[in-house]
Amino acid sequence: MNNVTPSTPNGQPMTKSAQLIRITYVALLILALLAPMLGLYPVFVMKLLCFAIFACAFNLLLGYTGLLSFGHAAFFGSAAYITGWLIKSQGLTPELGIAAGAIGAGLIGLVVGLVAIRRQGIYFAMITLAIAQMVFFICLQAPFTGGEDGLQAVPRGALFGLLSLESDTAMYYLVVAVFVGCFLAISRIVTSPFGQVLKMIRENEPRAISLGYQVDRYKLLAFVLSATLAGLAGSLKTVVMGFATLSDVHWSMSGEVILMTLLGGVGTFFGPVVGAGIVIALQNTLADKVGSWVNVIIGVIFVLCVLAFRKGVVGELHAYLERRRKPAK
Repeated sequence: MNNVTPSTPNGQPMTKSAQLIRITYVALLILALLAPMLGLYPVFVMKLLCFAIFACAFNLLLGYTGLLSFGHAAFFGSAAYITGWLIKSQGLTPELGIAAGAIGAGLIGLVVGLVAIRRQGIYFAMITLAIAQMVFFICLQAPFTGGEDGLQAVPRGALFGLLSLESDTAMYYLVVAVFVGCFLAISRIVTSPFGQVLKMIRENEPRAISLGYQVDRYKLLAFVLSATLAGLAGSLKTVVMGFATLSDVHWSMSGEVILMTLLGGVGTFFGPVVGAGIVIALQNTLADKVGSWVNVIIGVIFVLCVLAFRKGVVGELHAYLERRRKPAK
């Protein structure tokens, strides 16, 4: 019997760590598919997956392009409002509402990116924060957003007008499918030639310019892609939870997604998902017990993780596996 060694798409033999990662992904996918049968609360898992998409979108910008945005809540929240309004007031089906929200966020991202990409470092971050605050006040004052009350009682509707999403189980599997699609898409982006250029820009932008790459175009495209995926997460969250509020577009939401990404591990595939899981689980578990102190507790955990796990949970795990693998050579 011939032993078949697993290989990567380019034909290279797969390392043991890569095989372990692939097995872990498959196991987690099976767990996600069986979650409703295992007694896990579907709405909680759906919320976690929505924020995991949001964190992965942000990681595409920070972890692989090196751009720190303080205004990603603008894309998450604006898409949430667009989707909620279109489904509730205009009677659109959920898939059209979600798509419209994501596209709307992408267009806003294009406008913000054209302004912000011209600057670097803290100036880039401050521009994104300033424009995000403008979006927040627009959502506060616009007549269709519901002001401080937000958009409430947004119906889930029926997917393509056929499959009702009122059941948590049906909605859950739609969210899982969207999450898997987004995760695979981001993985493909960062491993593509385009993704390699983004990494080069992150590591050494002057060298990328000297090699003839139009850096601003690459950064703008990465920004728009990140904004679109963040909008997709916000749109999906609105359909799942049935509401869109000012908290979705508030600056603190931008802080939360930064926290999720740093906790899990910047520049890792699965780190943002782990970070989102930690933050959402803590909020869900502690909110009823300690109230607003939950933010203080999360802040303390964040400080401890930064001191003990400077690369994030997944980043430190990868580093540990690499240290284990090197002596074996």
